[in-house]
Amino acid sequence: MALEIQNKEDIVLEDNQLVCILSGEVKKVGAQENNLQSVILMLNEEYGFDLDDMERDFKIEYVNPETGKSTKQKVELVVFEKGKPHEQDFIIRICVVQDDKVKDSDKKKGLAATLENAMGAVECCEFGLWANGSNYHFLQKEDDAIGFDFDFTDLSDFPGEGETLEDLERADRSHTRTPANDSLIKVFKRSHDYIYANEGRKKDAFWQLLNLIFCKLYDEKRRFMVSPDGESYRRKFWVGVKEQNTEEGRKEVAKRIKGLFEELKSDPIFSEVFSGNEIIDITDKGLAFIAGEIAKYSFLDASVDVKGLAYETIVSNTLKQEAGQFFTPRNIVRCMVEMLDPKENHRVLDPACGSGGFLVMVLDHVRKQITKELHPDLEGPILEEKYNSFEVNERVRMYAEKSIFGFDFDPDLKKAARMNMVMGGDGHANIFHVNSLAYPNWEHPTEIAKIEAAMNKSLAEMKDIENAYGTDARGKFDMVFTNPPFGAKVQVETEIASRYHLSQFSTAPEVLFIEACYDYLKEGGKMAIVLPDGILGNPNMVTVRKWILEKFKLLASIDLAVEAFLPQVGVQASLLFLQKKTEIEKQLAQESEEDYEVFMAIAEKLGKDRRGIPIYLRDEDGAELLFNTETKYLSKKRNGSSILKSRKEKLKQLDDDLPKISKAYSEFLNIKA
Repeated sequence: MALEIQNKEDIVLEDNQLVCILSGEVKKVGAQENNLQSVILMLNEEYGFDLDDMERDFKIEYVNPETGKSTKQKVELVVFEKGKPHEQDFIIRICVVQDDKVKDSDKKKGLAATLENAMGAVECCEFGLWANGSNYHFLQKEDDAIGFDFDFTDLSDFPGEGETLEDLERADRSHTRTPANDSLIKVFKRSHDYIYANEGRKKDAFWQLLNLIFCKLYDEKRRFMVSPDGESYRRKFWVGVKEQNTEEGRKEVAKRIKGLFEELKSDPIFSEVFSGNEIIDITDKGLAFIAGEIAKYSFLDASVDVKGLAYETIVSNTLKQEAGQFFTPRNIVRCMVEMLDPKENHRVLDPACGSGGFLVMVLDHVRKQITKELHPDLEGPILEEKYNSFEVNERVRMYAEKSIFGFDFDPDLKKAARMNMVMGGDGHANIFHVNSLAYPNWEHPTEIAKIEAAMNKSLAEMKDIENAYGTDARGKFDMVFTNPPFGAKVQVETEIASRYHLSQFSTAPEVLFIEACYDYLKEGGKMAIVLPDGILGNPNMVTVRKWILEKFKLLASIDLAVEAFLPQVGVQASLLFLQKKTEIEKQLAQESEEDYEVFMAIAEKLGKDRRGIPIYLRDEDGAELLFNTETKYLSKKRNGSSILKSRKEKLKQLDDDLPKISKAYSEFLNIKA
């Protein structure tokens, strides 16, 4: 999706207001209204229904069979037959949208009382949706056996614009819906909550869900693989629109997907993620429900931002971060990657990779460069569609295999990071369970041997003869991105700390990580690191700062607002960008006083407040600004082809200084050049 912001609009919004994407009216923010906006976007971008063919708060008229009187029922959203008048006789979809607290069994607002009643009153409407933000029910209306009434059947999905139910069930359907807005986050959360609450898997709900996510990913990647028997691609990860309604159907779903899981565990791409003894241990009913949710969407076609945010939302809520570890916000990660601007010929490391946020962002950054190189004449959504084309995926896979490395001390995070990398479109990730401060002297020789083998392969494939002495990972990286663990709870063993020169001044892990990163970098290599402000401002740390300036050239420094890591943790931090000096540069610095320009900035606003709630640009009076925006997106047709569409809307903009800082740094470099 591409946004082309045009100009501000003179509409004053209160903090509790929004502008409806469909009607353009100012509405009060609330759970039901937020859910309705999400459904409107979903039907527009994912299902291909034009906004011109929708109407909100539509009143359906029917005769009450009990009283014989004409009655009206307001429904939150209806879709009309394409290009037809907005009249009841032309309604083809009815959507009832409630707030999160309303249950589908509610006597007044539930499924039967609202959606079934409305669909029964509209003769031409065969399909409907009931949604409350966390639960989505798709229904089909059919004549009953007698012909005097209707039966309502649960579906796993309903058809989009120009589609039929038969289209949804075609085994050769290679492209499913591309998730828009927050759809994938909701699907992941809905699926996780189902396993947690209904399957008795409170301890491993996350891992069970990931098993299924990777079945879906593997099934999508199969369309690029050559079948040994020469057959064309046929989906295995799919759920028939009515399959989950019968025991027999649910068994068929489970058989298909469990077989697929056993197949993927032996595949070279996915064997790096799984140990081989994992099983999908969910009931057939649960498996059919979750697969039905996941099967709707194409993960390969989803943007890295959409997938990454959905994945990290589940990871951060599941894997409890202890000992000062927490995930770096995506806007900070993006800023750090954009400022150092890694290229396809750069070997990259995150020595405290966590769930792999930096590595996935690097992968996406290079993916965009590769795509633009291969398709220089394309732009916007048409260019973005090429991000996951076969030729781009192959280049990205080869890049990741030889150039992207991640180390983490937590074995669960190692697995989570590998999975995140595969989600990002990588066929293989050099993610290892290792203590980066102890490397290469660590008590897990097998893992050390794997690192050395991967490094040796990388050096050979990148023809990095200059740095090919030994297979030790130190001194081999062009770039390091990291947010090392820090805080009073994090303790480094004395034996490990004593290996570092900086331990004479401090044994804090964030200090030792600076030296470790220095060791991992090549001469001239660059690093971007998150550091607590104490290192940069505390008088007791002056010797550490002196060491940094002796060993590195300071490229840039960005002070972050205190909201940066809230509500996860309250810490005042900065971003430091450094370049490892060559031996000649160090000698010259000793002989004469260094004099060079350093880029410095303060990020006062980071797009959220202390509670993590988004904050938007405001005018002088404190009212939120709206911007006239043309949103361009691709709509998939039933034959798999795409059509470029656009809609005009009034959008708020996050009040985030980091994109401006990243742009200013690029301009700073151009001026210096």
